Amino acid sequence: AAAAAACGRGAGVGLVGGCRLLLLLALWRAAALPRGMLYPRDTPSRERKELGGLWSFRADLSPSRDAGFVQRWYRQPLRQTGPVIDMPVPASFNDITQDPSLENYIGWVWYEKEVLLPSRWLQDELNTRVVLRFGSAHYYSIVWVNGVQVVEHEGGHLPFEADISSIVQDSPGIPCRITVALNNTLTPHTLPPGSILYMNDATRYPKNYFVQNIRFDFFNYAGIHRPVVLYTTPSVYIDDITVTTTSSDSVAMVQYQVAVVGSTVYSLSLSLYDQEGKVVATGDGPAGELKVLNPNLWWPYLMHETPGYRYCLEVKMQAQVNGALLEDVYTLPVGIRTVHVTSTQFLINGRPFYFHGVNKHEDADIRGKGLDWPLVVKDFNLLRWLGANSFRTSHYPYAEEIMDLCDAYGIVVIDECPAVGIKMPESFGNKSLQHHLVVMEELIRRDKNRPSVVMWSVANEPASDLAPAAYYFKTVIAHTKALDPSRPVTYVTDVNYALDHGAPYVDVICVNSYFSWYHDPGHLEVIPLQLTAQFENWYKTYQKPIIQSEYGADSVPGLHSDPPLMFTEEYQKAMLREYHSVFDKKRKEYVIGELIWNFADFMTNQGTTRVLGNKKGIFTRQRQPKSAAFVLRERYWKIANESSCLPPVIKSHTLFL
Repeated sequence: AAAAAACGRGAGVGLVGGCRLLLLLALWRAAALPRGMLYPRDTPSRERKELGGLWSFRADLSPSRDAGFVQRWYRQPLRQTGPVIDMPVPASFNDITQDPSLENYIGWVWYEKEVLLPSRWLQDELNTRVVLRFGSAHYYSIVWVNGVQVVEHEGGHLPFEADISSIVQDSPGIPCRITVALNNTLTPHTLPPGSILYMNDATRYPKNYFVQNIRFDFFNYAGIHRPVVLYTTPSVYIDDITVTTTSSDSVAMVQYQVAVVGSTVYSLSLSLYDQEGKVVATGDGPAGELKVLNPNLWWPYLMHETPGYRYCLEVKMQAQVNGALLEDVYTLPVGIRTVHVTSTQFLINGRPFYFHGVNKHEDADIRGKGLDWPLVVKDFNLLRWLGANSFRTSHYPYAEEIMDLCDAYGIVVIDECPAVGIKMPESFGNKSLQHHLVVMEELIRRDKNRPSVVMWSVANEPASDLAPAAYYFKTVIAHTKALDPSRPVTYVTDVNYALDHGAPYVDVICVNSYFSWYHDPGHLEVIPLQLTAQFENWYKTYQKPIIQSEYGADSVPGLHSDPPLMFTEEYQKAMLREYHSVFDKKRKEYVIGELIWNFADFMTNQGTTRVLGNKKGIFTRQRQPKSAAFVLRERYWKIANESSCLPPVIKSHTLFL
């Protein structure tokens, strides 16, 4: 009950048609997120302190999961209200201990850490602002500092923060005690949605027994999944920066907007540096454009010999506060590139781009969805070895640190919000819709300046054949385009082309299909006919480019059969080759991409069709290649070499990454 109450948001809208849409968007804009969410960076005016490591942890095992609130655990150190254990941050808590009750725990858990702050942060006369920031915590978070609530946030995959200056500066020399109550309960109105099922048959289930039902096929890991940091700014500071770019052969324009908080009287200067540290353009004021001659464009991996080229935009703000001159400096990586969609092509910098990539998950042994640098770097090395130029953030926004590497390496991203498993009719109501709009605002606020992000995905496999889906997705997509007119918008469908009510509003058709697996299992011979019909029906109906956004088959490593049988490595390879033969015909027309499901095996809920998770990866969960990885590598490098303008030497060297 406490979890459901905490996750309940939204209000009804009683009008119909276009007026209803306009009113809902107007109401949303009135309550839109007021501040920016720049990534914390060390600059001459800013410092940061990472809070990763071991935190104190306790799961609330009381029948109603509300003992922590009733007993006010946040009012004193957590260890004083009962037993605690060590819990690493960032990490999911589910697989860390030997306690089976934590593996599938649903409800409130509590984290706590005490930290001493540098004395210079606590001197109020220095006009220092101290901010506590969470990269993400799944799903609903309430945070206290020294017993004072500072922030509350719904959503498990996007950052949130709180200004804690007044609390910590009032108590210099006292450890800063950070307490987090975290609830992973999913309801019909959360993203992703879910429902709680209470088992009331006392002859079969213990008292107060319940389970969390979900309609998505990955494990609902929970915890503080991404870095927690404290950082400082001056009391007058750069709050947000928005950058868009246009370019021609010899000149590029970088349009910018800068928001400053804390004073209305300030000055701004901007300098754009190339990778050699040379200033290539300057500007001033809160809005304007920078002219860059002979620009180095941001190109995807394998489309240019220097993919992922980024400039550095340095923004300096100066303001007078109580007779003292304050200066804030923030540096933002900037990639200059354009995106355009036609009825048959996806263009980056005016050149056709073909997505040959993967779908992924943030998932690994032990740490679950927790950010892990060795794993992240390994995954990018495998992507480049594979010849993959892109991935979709299935089915939620990935960590900012991962997105940074996409920008740097030239890996193109379809950036997806956590709207997966929208299957219930009640998940299409105004309560869910209003939250969905806020999530898109948070996602775009975070990733709007990333050159790697070329398209927003507002959902994965929703029940878009239901009548309410038309208004729902018309609203979400219109809202997304209003927030960011520079990028196309899509969602990923598995609904029949003739029944999908949201497809008229997307810019690119993204379709998932598993012919010879979930449909006609074991019959590889049906793939050419069914896949060809799928593409032709979608294109005839909508005249929009198509991405095969998922396809694949489970394979158990080391399981073999000839002729191929399901779940063997041979069957996975054979399915891929059948799909590829159709892709090769249709990519000459209007198919603009193929994304394998999945990059690596990943954990799911237990079930009779899942043996330690989903086995559709071309790599194992431990990142070892299956036979299909070599099939895909050969294909992707062939496609890259056919379409690339790279010199032969660069190509041959790149093959051995």
